[in-house]
Amino acid sequence: MQNEAKNTGNQSLIRGLKLLELLSDYPNGCPLAKLAELAELNKSTVHRLLQGLQAEGYIKQTNTQGSYRLTTKCLNLGQKTLSSFNIIHIASPYLEQLNLTLGETVNFSKREDDHAIMIYKLEPTTGMLKTRAYIGQYLQLYCSAMGKLYLAYENNSNYVANYWQSHQKNIQQLTKNTITDLHLMQQELAEIRQIQFAMDKEENELGVVCVACPVFDAFNKVEYAVSISTSIYRLKKMGIDFLLSEIRKTALLISKELGFMEEIPV
Repeated sequence: MQNEAKNTGNQSLIRGLKLLELLSDYPNGCPLAKLAELAELNKSTVHRLLQGLQAEGYIKQTNTQGSYRLTTKCLNLGQKTLSSFNIIHIASPYLEQLNLTLGETVNFSKREDDHAIMIYKLEPTTGMLKTRAYIGQYLQLYCSAMGKLYLAYENNSNYVANYWQSHQKNIQQLTKNTITDLHLMQQELAEIRQIQFAMDKEENELGVVCVACPVFDAFNKVEYAVSISTSIYRLKKMGIDFLLSEIRKTALLISKELGFMEEIPV
């Protein structure tokens, strides 16, 4: 009986954490019915779990009846986790300088299994475009500039094909430019390795582009990436060469802080 209760408790914990993860994709709230569908659980089970999370202060109901969202208690936990990452203290001065130089949104992410996670972001200082991305957000690898860098520099030669197969339900045509064909993506990744930067060419949202460069560590691995987000209009106005030179410079400075010893080819 004791083992049975323990297993039930573990299952409830895992399900509750899954609900928190799902809610993180819905900053304005998600209806109970939608949560139940996404979690593949019945509504009564989800409602019971939500009541427990609400009692502990991790979620709250929105103004829309039956809809829930995360609270700042989750943000507090996330900030404590991020503050323990020494990489933030190392990278932030360089990212702040990039933000001042270009005036555009600056993003910094970490590779985490089959996702990228946004761990630092600076809003534009002169550019008008403010993106929907937020610190703690999980980014899909196939359609984000930083995500494509992680795919391109993955050491396992079978990883991309395996990723494509296991994430079929997530690989969607978000815009007319989104790459959903494996062969086309492999061509794109080969080019990224050659030119050593990646772009989101309006693949998430029309009119919005992202340019990203890899951050190398002492073992030449790419666990972090830096990018800027801007409008297609601003990109054409400033020119890709100018933007890229500044982003690449920033990525190289952070790479050297992590022990990277070689010059990144330009």
